[in-house]
Amino acid sequence: MSSAITVERLSGALTNAVYVVSPPADLPLEKFDESGNVVGFSKAPSKLLLRVYGPQVEHLIDREAELAILQRLARKQIGPRLLGTFVNGRFEEYLHAQPLTPEELRDPATSRQIAKRMRELHEGIELLDQERSEGAFVWRNWDKWFQRAERIVTWMDDQVKALPEHAKPTGQQAWMRRGFICGVPWAQFKEVVAKYRMWLKAQYGGSKEVREQLVFAHNDTQYGNILRMTPSGESPLLLPANTHKQLVVIDFEYANANTRGLEFANHFTEWCYNYHDERKPYAFNSAWYPTPEEQDRFLRAYVSHRPQDGLSTPKMGPSTPSSDASTPPVKRATSSISDFMLDARQPPGHRHNAAKEEESTKAAEDLEIARLADETRIWRLANTAQWVAWGIVQAKVPGMPDFDPDSPTSELTDGTEPEDLLGERAEEYRQLAEEQAGEEEEDEEFDYLGYAQHRALFFWGDAVQMGFVRSEDLPEETRSKLKTVPY
Repeated sequence: MSSAITVERLSGALTNAVYVVSPPADLPLEKFDESGNVVGFSKAPSKLLLRVYGPQVEHLIDREAELAILQRLARKQIGPRLLGTFVNGRFEEYLHAQPLTPEELRDPATSRQIAKRMRELHEGIELLDQERSEGAFVWRNWDKWFQRAERIVTWMDDQVKALPEHAKPTGQQAWMRRGFICGVPWAQFKEVVAKYRMWLKAQYGGSKEVREQLVFAHNDTQYGNILRMTPSGESPLLLPANTHKQLVVIDFEYANANTRGLEFANHFTEWCYNYHDERKPYAFNSAWYPTPEEQDRFLRAYVSHRPQDGLSTPKMGPSTPSSDASTPPVKRATSSISDFMLDARQPPGHRHNAAKEEESTKAAEDLEIARLADETRIWRLANTAQWVAWGIVQAKVPGMPDFDPDSPTSELTDGTEPEDLLGERAEEYRQLAEEQAGEEEEDEEFDYLGYAQHRALFFWGDAVQMGFVRSEDLPEETRSKLKTVPY
């Protein structure tokens, strides 16, 4: 019967391998009594989602923390249910839904729906004290991935520097044609990240003030992680007021404390990708970044949405920038959603007439949208730097030394043979390992180096615009390829 179970791999997942596991189509469902008579029918088992963790995931994600977050989300009925775990993966509830497409992210109605769901997540899950005290998750990721990324990029930079002039590497060395993966030597890249990080903290007045602005954020709202449910019949999801609830966000691997600006910057940047493109699924297309009008539409839907069960909204505005900031301060408004909502709580006798109240509400909303747009802009560099490091850590570079000889993936490299551990099942183990290796070669891996380099070119485009580096301080080749979004 197990051979009748079907397993289908889903495309588009960048960190893990994801499969749909379907029960046998002809599974008998009859219930019999002691005499063999049919007395009823069992419910057919549901499909399951099988998630197998990727080979470099141990360097990226704290699985224990992720599972704890999934349990918190389950109590709020957010996302698919967790059904079971094993060493390198887990089973989840299969949702009858379709992932969005790159084009759907730009659809005005869908964009507004995503904004509403995003606010419901931000206000529906309260941060733990530890999550808030540890600060913005984007920097925790950077710090966690930094050492491995530095080792990899430093080695790669040395290979590029050692190339003879005008050389055109081929075969396993073809990656060297790209030059510096970060667009510059690693030392320059990390120096500018550190300079920007200090400046960003100064915009809020210090680490404590940044922590006060944190919310529970998803941090990876690319189109493949947003599903649209397919309701039928009399489902309440068909009601106009609930249309946005047809959207379900999945894959909370990177969910944790971040500012709203970081969340929005990440989402807007994901507009620039098509991970199913046949030629360059890794490519960042700067022309696809949402225009100011598209950003305004998204942020307006976020600000004006009132989640029915939302928790209290923290004050969100950064403080006046510190006078010792190394870069001219960005002009910003100081209102917050909390301030905006106070107008609605005033007793009727103390309100202005309807016209003035509407005008005042609109002005407060505009101010808050402008502030959030500004916060999105200043956190975009942090988001980009994080994903540069992510791509580097994920990459498999031919000839690269093993920087983690004691990692779990190297457990059988000390001379231990499978027979010593598995006995009679050793041959079965060998066959399975060969099959999996063959599948990896057939499914040509996502170009993580290309992804990292495109992200780095976007990083430098913003760094130049914000004054953290002069364009003339960048290599000529990098200057010619900068990916710039002027808003």
